[in-house]
Amino acid sequence: MKKLAGKVALVTGAGRGIGREIALKLASEGARLVINDLDAEPLEKLVSDIQRLGSEAVVCPGSVTAEDFGVRFVKAAVDAFDDLDIIINNAGYTWDNVIQKIDDEQWYAMLDVHMTAPYRILKAAQPFIKAYHTLEVEGGDQVHRKIVNVSSISGLGGNAGQLAYSAAKAGVVGMTKTLCKEWGRYNVNVNAVAFGFIETRLTSPTSENPTINIAGKDIRVGVSEQMTSLLKTLVPLGRTGTAKEAADAVYLLCLPESNYISGQTLVVGGGLEI
Repeated sequence: MKKLAGKVALVTGAGRGIGREIALKLASEGARLVINDLDAEPLEKLVSDIQRLGSEAVVCPGSVTAEDFGVRFVKAAVDAFDDLDIIINNAGYTWDNVIQKIDDEQWYAMLDVHMTAPYRILKAAQPFIKAYHTLEVEGGDQVHRKIVNVSSISGLGGNAGQLAYSAAKAGVVGMTKTLCKEWGRYNVNVNAVAFGFIETRLTSPTSENPTINIAGKDIRVGVSEQMTSLLKTLVPLGRTGTAKEAADAVYLLCLPESNYISGQTLVVGGGLEI
């Protein structure tokens, strides 16, 4: 029997990188998926890959920062599968600057994608989670649901040049700890992962100036090759992490074996000191 057989998992930012690996990992263990990304094209390929693993998936494309997204995302899961077992708030990106150069647009963009979007999703999920839990209690069943919010070591220890990003990721930890206390009565485990230096398109070593397009704006991404080399020397394991390894850490917090773990932030950084 697969560990997550029949579970319904929602994953934001699933089209690429860590989010894609999370979706595939959960699907490989039997979860049915509701997947999101800004673009529909990578989601279509992901659906095919999930089906090849013997599972099911429905898509919910669009920006997680849209005011109606949380309701739409949760509705997609309830309409397709009539349950909510796992919610992974993964979507996000970095838009870096030091305090004297950052502007309000950058500040609110980081808070919107990393804090407001998860808040709206979780708020939309609450009535359904409560209702499902009530029915389960009446039937004598004990079902644990899992929330995993994605933070960063920047949110735990700060990082020069990432004022808004670090503040938002610190907020994710506070949200996690609070929701753990509010939703414990529903048998919901609420945890976070704080990623260190993970290989994605946002952190790929480069000597150029690559960008990603978010809401019509080109955002610079990537890390200089010199910085990449320096970071590797700071990590006790001596290397950066892969997207699959990041996904594996999220998966650990979705397993039945984590049923008594809640309100925690798991650092996934190869031993990097914060």
